[in-house]
Amino acid sequence: MTSTIKVLLAEDQSMVREALAALLGLENDIEVVAQVARGDEVLAAVGAHGVDVALLDIEMPGCTGIEACARVHREYPQVKLVVLTTFGRPGYLRSAMEAGADAFLVKDAPAAQLAEAIRKVLTGERVIDPTLAAAALAEGANPLTEREREVLRAAADGSTNAELARTLHLSQGTVRNYLSTAIQKLAVRNRAEAVRIARDKGWL
Repeated sequence: MTSTIKVLLAEDQSMVREALAALLGLENDIEVVAQVARGDEVLAAVGAHGVDVALLDIEMPGCTGIEACARVHREYPQVKLVVLTTFGRPGYLRSAMEAGADAFLVKDAPAAQLAEAIRKVLTGERVIDPTLAAAALAEGANPLTEREREVLRAAADGSTNAELARTLHLSQGTVRNYLSTAIQKLAVRNRAEAVRIARDKGWL
C-alpha cells in the first residue's frame, strides 16, 4: 500500500460527490484521484487511475453501484470496495456483500467515520453500518430467484407480458409463471405491489 490512499468517488449527485471529495481531501493520507457520475464509468476509471479504494453510491445511471462493485471485484480484486447508500434497505447490504463489497455505510455517516472505514478495509477489515446489519439479519434472505428479480425489474415500467417476453426472450407463459411466483412469495396482490415491496427491501 502506498502512503497516500488513492480513492475513486462514484456518485451521480454532483453536490454530494464534491462535498465527499472535499471532506476526504482534508485527510492527510487520502487523495480522491477520480470522480465519476455513472455506474458504467466506474470500471474504466478504476483501471485508469490505479485506485486503492472505490466509494460507490448505489443509485446511479448506467448501472447500480452494486453492479459496478461486482465488475470491479471481478476485474480488480485487489481494489477495496465501499458501498454508500441513502437507503437503509436490508437487501442492499446482502447484495453488496455478495458483489464483493468490503464496507457498507450510509451517506450521512460522519466524514471521519468514512475515512476510518477506508483505512480499515485496506487492512483487510470489513466495515458494516451496525443498524443496517441488524436490519438485514432480521429481514432474512431474499426469497426471489435471479430470474424472478429480472422479470420484476423489467415489469417495473408497466410493460405487458407480451412486451416482457420479447425483451427477456422468454415465452409469455414463462413470464406469467415468474410473476405469479414472485407475487406469491411476497404475499401481495399484483405485480405493481411486488415491484414496490421488492424495491423497498432492496431485493431488486
